[in-house]
Amino acid sequence: MTELFSIAGKTALVTGGSSGIGAAIASAYHKAGAKVAITTHSNPDSDVHHRNQDGTLVIQAELSNPEAAEHVLAVFGKELGPIDILVNCAGTIRRCSAEDFQKNDWNDVMAVNLNAVWQLSQLAGRSMLSHGSGKIINIASLLSFQGGVRVPSYTASKHAVTGLTKALANEWASRGVNVNAIAPGYIATANTQALREDETRNRQILERIPAARWGDAEDVAGAAIFLAAKASNYVHGQVLVVDGGWLAR
Repeated sequence: MTELFSIAGKTALVTGGSSGIGAAIASAYHKAGAKVAITTHSNPDSDVHHRNQDGTLVIQAELSNPEAAEHVLAVFGKELGPIDILVNCAGTIRRCSAEDFQKNDWNDVMAVNLNAVWQLSQLAGRSMLSHGSGKIINIASLLSFQGGVRVPSYTASKHAVTGLTKALANEWASRGVNVNAIAPGYIATANTQALREDETRNRQILERIPAARWGDAEDVAGAAIFLAAKASNYVHGQVLVVDGGWLAR
């Protein structure tokens, strides 16, 4: 049974891995014995990439830049070798009424939440297909199923991520590459801080969650281990919801 869930020795890239859900997944992978790289925002005062104290490779990149995906995977390949696991976790959100939503906010969200996911998946997928195995895990959302309020670009991007997940699974499943997604529920991260600070909205959310609490980023890590390991080899094109029972209510 241990072998089914082992990712020891695998190479993994977790975008947005410096905080929140991405950091929890990257930490879990590292503890499970994988060689891990994360992306974080570009910093003009730091190196393009470096190693954390635990050995994690940190790649500076602005994923909204169309050229970032090639740079990230080039650095990854040079430092860690062929990629076994890709977790597309980096994301951004803008909140505004639909009638007042600005074009640049729409484009910024789509660039990170969808375009970068596609570009990284395509490039990593080519490498995985060349050696007949690999795991791609996209981070979706409850707003892959629902409309949300005041987040039109985020909702559109997360619906698109689930569609892309299924499309890639259809093409690559027979060639040894698994493409799946995780849809976290209401997780206590920076993206949900505004909701948690709104007393009324926070209460409404908690009243609907059967687990009666906000999720922790670590709650998503177990699903990410499963989808990266041998145990999920016959799982393709699925969106695994980790939401404390929200959608079941």
